[in-house]
Amino acid sequence: MAQRYVRVKTQQGQTYYGVLHLNRSVEILDAPPWKGGQSSDLTVEPDSYELLAPCAPSKIVAVGKNYRNHAAEMGTEVPAEPLLFLKPPTTIIANGQSIYYPKQSQRVDYEGELALVIGDRTKDCTSEQAASKIWGYTIANDVTARDLQKKDGQWTRAKGFDSFCPLGPWIVRELSSGAQLQTFLNDEIEPQQSASISDMVFSPEFLVSYISQVMTLLPGDVILTGTPAGIGPMKVGDRIRIEIEDIGCLENFVAAK
Repeated sequence: MAQRYVRVKTQQGQTYYGVLHLNRSVEILDAPPWKGGQSSDLTVEPDSYELLAPCAPSKIVAVGKNYRNHAAEMGTEVPAEPLLFLKPPTTIIANGQSIYYPKQSQRVDYEGELALVIGDRTKDCTSEQAASKIWGYTIANDVTARDLQKKDGQWTRAKGFDSFCPLGPWIVRELSSGAQLQTFLNDEIEPQQSASISDMVFSPEFLVSYISQVMTLLPGDVILTGTPAGIGPMKVGDRIRIEIEDIGCLENFVAAK
């Protein structure tokens, strides 16, 4: 199994980056791994820490309509260039934490996505250079208040509520080019979303290059690469599980705010 890089909070309230072992103990690093963090003498045992979102980015850059089938289900064409928007870092929650259903919305949707974690300061890079700027991969849920998205005409409010970016549970360094992404609702056996990440219109490397020519990406920043067809509404009490081959599973419940 590939190494799983995590971020944890100990019972003493200290936050660390580390490597998760099969027995669920965490080998603590002396710095974030993308900043060259090395193993320290500290290990925290299972049940003695809280698993946090695996990074704390300065920004989350998201990409809309990056799967043709999702653009089609939204009744639009695939954009000629990546369609970018931002989610504030305060949207981030960890695996197992609650997505809060805002009172302002009558429809809140799940959107399972592959997330990229940037490992180096990145500005004006080419697609070829971008491959070395992607430090690792994790799973995200780009939660969206769909009715507010349509009402506002721009996406900041619809995408920006606290808890609207579940992220995790950990980061891996390697990912198969054809890894499967699937989203499951509650106990249903059949996925609501199912696609290969190779179905993206714009590849991860192209996205990093394109975004870096707009804004400087910093170590630990996150890029959400878009969602495939099959988005749908969630209600209070629902459990949403997103799986990506080679990474694992991100699961969150929906709660009333």
